[in-house]
Amino acid sequence: MIHFNRFTLENGLRVIVHEDTTTPMAVVNVLYDVGARDEDPAQTGFAHLFEHLMFGGSVNIPEYDEPLQMAGGENNAYTTNDLTNYYIELPAENLETAFWLESDRMLSLAFSEKSLDVQRKVVSEEFKEHYINKPYGDVWHKMRELAYSRHPYRWMTIGKDLSHIEQAKLEDVKSFFFRHYRPVNAILVVAGNVTTEQVKALAEKWFGDIPSGERYIRNLPQEPQQADAHFLEIKGKVPLDALYKAYHMYPRKDQRYYAADLLSDVLGGGGSSRLHQVLVKEKKLFSNIECYHFGSVDAGLLVIEGKLVKGVKMKDAEKGIQEELEKLQQGEIPGRELQKVKNRVESMLAFEDMSLLNRANNLAFYELMGDAALMNTEFDNYERVTTADILQEARIIFNEQNSNTIHYYAGN
Repeated sequence: MIHFNRFTLENGLRVIVHEDTTTPMAVVNVLYDVGARDEDPAQTGFAHLFEHLMFGGSVNIPEYDEPLQMAGGENNAYTTNDLTNYYIELPAENLETAFWLESDRMLSLAFSEKSLDVQRKVVSEEFKEHYINKPYGDVWHKMRELAYSRHPYRWMTIGKDLSHIEQAKLEDVKSFFFRHYRPVNAILVVAGNVTTEQVKALAEKWFGDIPSGERYIRNLPQEPQQADAHFLEIKGKVPLDALYKAYHMYPRKDQRYYAADLLSDVLGGGGSSRLHQVLVKEKKLFSNIECYHFGSVDAGLLVIEGKLVKGVKMKDAEKGIQEELEKLQQGEIPGRELQKVKNRVESMLAFEDMSLLNRANNLAFYELMGDAALMNTEFDNYERVTTADILQEARIIFNEQNSNTIHYYAGN
């Protein structure tokens, strides 16, 4: 069990403290309840743009990295469709440096045309490098648009269109910041060789005076149930033909999520999984194949994707996948096969093996989901899943009407 204390500042900032005296280090993790799903469809990519802008200096600290490096610290961040997360690792004795840095950029970024211009160029280059010029780079832009008709998961974190970032105006960027990056929409987790009293004093000192902002109430358009199979064919400069199939699954808080998660492991969790054993090793239809899902907070996608062995026809590769899905839907899952994937999950959730940084990240995420204490009962949700549950979900999820398929052909 992971132990923690929590308190909330008057401005609404939720603070969680995980004390661990076995390490000389500390982690300061700030999670903002904003992701790509919260963007205007005409101004996408803003949450990810902020990940870059937040490192561009704040009102009192023009150079973010320099004082952190002097304190022996490292930092990074990530943005998803659901959230934005910033974290610092540093020696616990220099903890206050992290509070100073994080509070100042929450108070106010150094908004300027110059800073925006620099980061706009960085993000635009990233877009071109990873999503326009890279082989298969456009596939998830296309797949999201194929699978979603209304929900904002229909665009990627990087943004729907390069022009949205290229044309981002300073006023739009400021407005997005002051709407979302406020104490009332943030969770601060401090983990490591710290005490709750120490964190409380530092939180009050550095974050207590920041205006709370208005709590963001999410009201997103809901995706209707998919009634027909969707299909798209792409030709591109890629080395091998590839096949992608995506199926709608459940929101992260739905109990059925756990059966779907284990189902993806049975099919594609590593070299001993069903799809790899049959379609890569035995039938040699694919050079590699995976089954996974995005772990989205709202209803997400469960995906099967693979690169075909040269010379294999797309219809044969697709038939191979279909046969394995039908075998699963109509057959059984031996108890030992289910136990194996549960053991794998258990080892991933084992706190004693989890890094301090991952513990802090997880506490922030579960607090976002409703309560950090959910982290301690997570494995129970997996343990309750039966083979019958998995078979039932296989029949529901892998219904052809629920499928979104892309055939990606190697061409000029």
